[in-house]
Amino acid sequence: MYKLPKGMRYSSLEERKEFYEDEFNLKGVANWLKDRKSTVFACIIGRHTKIFPEEFKRIANDTIIIDDHKNLFDLKRKILRFLPESVYYDRNIYDKLEICRKCELGHKKCFDCKNFIGQELAFDIDPENVKCPYHGDIEKKMMKKQGLSFCMFEFGIVKRQAIKLYDELKKNFSKIKLTYSGRGIHLHVLDKNAYFLRKEERKKIADEILKKGFAIDEWVTIGEMRLIRLPFSLHGMVSRICIPLKFKEIENFDPLKNKKCIPNFIYNRD
Repeated sequence: MYKLPKGMRYSSLEERKEFYEDEFNLKGVANWLKDRKSTVFACIIGRHTKIFPEEFKRIANDTIIIDDHKNLFDLKRKILRFLPESVYYDRNIYDKLEICRKCELGHKKCFDCKNFIGQELAFDIDPENVKCPYHGDIEKKMMKKQGLSFCMFEFGIVKRQAIKLYDELKKNFSKIKLTYSGRGIHLHVLDKNAYFLRKEERKKIADEILKKGFAIDEWVTIGEMRLIRLPFSLHGMVSRICIPLKFKEIENFDPLKNKKCIPNFIYNRD
């Protein structure tokens, strides 16, 4: 089990069900995705928590692609069936999803496909990627099999880096949204021209950001990791809701106390 800040813990299957039945903000999801032609979703049932419905034990570690949903209500129905620890959306924009469903490459060559329109540019700052004076760097954590463990000191570094990175990105982009992912901070660049950046251009951006000392996950920015956590979904490893944040909120944002990111099963009981 990963070591988490006091007040954070794994969600049980019953709690996941309660959240997605009663709290999952579909209007918020619809507003977040309103400018997209179509969206592919995905979920991971129990890879990190080892908590999963017994009927899905065989695929608990897999990434389950959801591309046959009729609407967001149907997406909710599928989530309630799997009761996953994590839900994501695909940053790629496709012309026709039916072509993707028939593809045998499994999204490995999307940037070279005629059905591929573009990809949302994103930056993922997670606490495991910062060096902590108490817990060391990612290599040390991995050696202890605690690669996803983190503390609030590390989260404080993540917030400060998110503020600086936002200011850095504002030099070249105008439409940037931020989300609290449950563990770290995501920055989403929604300028239209950013969607059409090629892999080589994305890599150049990632390299420049890394050289400036930001602890980003370069695979997200480059585009190799196309999935990103769905706003308003539950992060089942920490029992927190992924929520959009205004830039001015980040500095004082505390996921241990902020009511917007704490699900009812934690807020009302623990």
